[in-house]
Amino acid sequence: MNITGRLTRDAQIRITTQEKQVVNFSVATNDSYRNKQGERIEQTTYFDCSYWITPKVAKLLTKGTLVELSGRVSTRAWLGNDGEARAGLNFHTSQIKLHGTSKRTETVQATTTTQAKKVTAQPTVNDLPF
Repeated sequence: MNITGRLTRDAQIRITTQEKQVVNFSVATNDSYRNKQGERIEQTTYFDCSYWITPKVAKLLTKGTLVELSGRVSTRAWLGNDGEARAGLNFHTSQIKLHGTSKRTETVQATTTTQAKKVTAQPTVNDLPF
């Protein structure tokens, strides 16, 4: 199954009791449709995601980043602190494609690029103006 959505928070790396690293993050997907009265209905679905292959990807998974995920969905149920039954969707991610970056990542990349240009833009004696 594939889902495309935006990260709702920065990814976190957790370590299991068996010393395995897992990247946890949350993705929101949006859908809309028109009901019988012609009103547009917006629907947002939240997925708690896990990625077990490499923890290095966590640096790229920042809040607001648009991602396309491949994997499988599972459900979970629990009782909340108020005693009410709750349910959620888990997405066990096997592939991640980045389609966009959050504004924070873009700012970091722009700053890094500007600094790199400053370092390489110093003319040498042999530089020709054409």
